[in-house]
Amino acid sequence: MNPTIPATDAHSTDVIATDNFPLLGTDYVHLYVGNSRQAAHFYISAMGFQPLAYRGLSSGAKDTESYVVVQDKIRLILTSPLQPGTEVGRLHDLHGDTVRCVALWVEDAKWSFETAVERGAVPVSEPSVSSDEHGTCVRAQIQTFGDTIHEFVERKNYNGTFLPGYEAWEPAYRAEPVGLKFIDHMVSNVGLGEMNTWVNWYADVMDFKQLICFDDKDISTKYTALMSKVMSNGNGRVKFPINEPAPGLKKSQIEEYLEFHNGPGIQHIAVATDDVISTVTALRDRGIEFLRVPDSYYDTLLERVGDIDEDLEPLRKLGILVDRDDEGYLLQIFTKPVQPRPTVFFEIIQRKGATSFGKGNFKALFEAIEREQALRGTL
Repeated sequence: MNPTIPATDAHSTDVIATDNFPLLGTDYVHLYVGNSRQAAHFYISAMGFQPLAYRGLSSGAKDTESYVVVQDKIRLILTSPLQPGTEVGRLHDLHGDTVRCVALWVEDAKWSFETAVERGAVPVSEPSVSSDEHGTCVRAQIQTFGDTIHEFVERKNYNGTFLPGYEAWEPAYRAEPVGLKFIDHMVSNVGLGEMNTWVNWYADVMDFKQLICFDDKDISTKYTALMSKVMSNGNGRVKFPINEPAPGLKKSQIEEYLEFHNGPGIQHIAVATDDVISTVTALRDRGIEFLRVPDSYYDTLLERVGDIDEDLEPLRKLGILVDRDDEGYLLQIFTKPVQPRPTVFFEIIQRKGATSFGKGNFKALFEAIEREQALRGTL
């Protein structure tokens, strides 16, 4: 039966409301990378994550090596193959550094898996129980767009560092956090004509609702366009904007992503902060590069968004964008891709009441992306 979950604040450790497919939140994001040790060092040194757990040769794993890093409620697994001919290696060869799995924290993994499959999801792995001296954990996986999967993680009877099979990772080197708090949303890119297929999949399988729809009139420049629909689970903890390309004069960022990623996948991970100025300043000082909009963007900013509780000069200096909706305003900025292929990047977002996704910034943002595409020769 559908588990009953208590109501509480949207980003606490409990759930806000009961719905037809209850999710407690995002448990972790699992990335396949070329060199997990070096990737872990990057996320620690440049983005302020903290070392959490390890799985590899010294812990008994023979085929892959994984490092887990954490910052507040954000957990990333970074995995590389140790042997040729592995599934991890095959997918990394195909996609480059990529998000393989978005793991969803649930009260009952078996119920979640069986319900999703009954509603049409393709199973990847049946519910399985793993245990160690810290308790037991139940996990199961289903297929989503491209080679991306969802894993349902039930950890109510587990008190270990991360998951059974992982050991605590306690290196001497640590860097200060930069103020990243939780995953606000994750954006996926799918092929032309596939957006509504996956919108309907999330609605039918996981009872997500559509929050917003953007068409090519909303998200377009002189050269390129895309369409997007934002899907959210019942309590608002998990949100997936789903993009597809729209016809344009030149190759859009979505088409570029699909070409270099060799198919659909997670394009960017939006992470929340309570102080975007200090977070972005720290990230920039550690070498993270951000997309820039022209300074003229700020000349008419207050005319477009109204009064804000911010000094414009730090926003202009850092290139932070501002947008407003009926609930308030938000501040956002986007990194350049964080791996060789122009695929996965991060968004840093601070919400001052706004619940939207920066529609007023789309034109300036996508023109900035197009400038980067032109430099790469892929526009």
